[in-house]
Amino acid sequence: MSFFNKIFNKKEEISSPLDLSLIRTDLHSHLLPGIDDGVASYEESIEIISQLKFLGYEKIITTPHIMADFFKNTPAIINGKLDVLKKKLIEANIPITIVAAAEYLVDDGLSDIINSHEMLTFGDNKVLIELSFMNPPPNFNNIVFDLQINGYKVVIAHPERYLYWVNDFEKFEDLKSRGVFFQMNLASLSGYYSPQVKKLAEKMIDCDMIDIVGTDIHSMKYIPEFNIAQHNPYLEKLLFSGRLINQIL
Repeated sequence: MSFFNKIFNKKEEISSPLDLSLIRTDLHSHLLPGIDDGVASYEESIEIISQLKFLGYEKIITTPHIMADFFKNTPAIINGKLDVLKKKLIEANIPITIVAAAEYLVDDGLSDIINSHEMLTFGDNKVLIELSFMNPPPNFNNIVFDLQINGYKVVIAHPERYLYWVNDFEKFEDLKSRGVFFQMNLASLSGYYSPQVKKLAEKMIDCDMIDIVGTDIHSMKYIPEFNIAQHNPYLEKLLFSGRLINQIL
């Protein structure tokens, strides 16, 4: 480590890329075509999945958006697309396990979905939810409580991207104390979203807050970002922290 890195407590980049097969299972992606802001075609899905397989992933839990005002997906829509994609993966001779859950936006429609008991889950009844990037939803605490009393285990998608809490870190600590899981995006460690997001992701790793790492991949343009993240020492710290639960999802 150089003299200046010692002074500013900066970690040097890793020369050899980290082995992403240690993650095994990717949670959070948008690989079912035409139903959200992810891939546009099955051909694009196959191309991305072949790259994820090359990187070492053995299982994908893909998570289309469900939003009251934009992406009004249902379990029937999602599972129908998943069935087609599975057949195309067999035809393309890509041996990988793929299942579907969903990424639920905390909005005015989520309470009705919870009450319907038709939520798409993964693992041991886990549910992936996301927040607005502009402001925290006013009903957020109630939603977390409602999910938990209904037997769901709450996973927050990419908390490092909610920069409105960067100077109110206690919000993150409170969520962890309530048994909420945190899913970090791999590309956050490449700086893809912003330097501020990267810094917050690294702080969360230092504070042992990250439980799941996901690609949140929407298109092929994310792949080079994963290659950059593979040289980030914070990813190394996360992979060997013993905290990640990807392998048991």
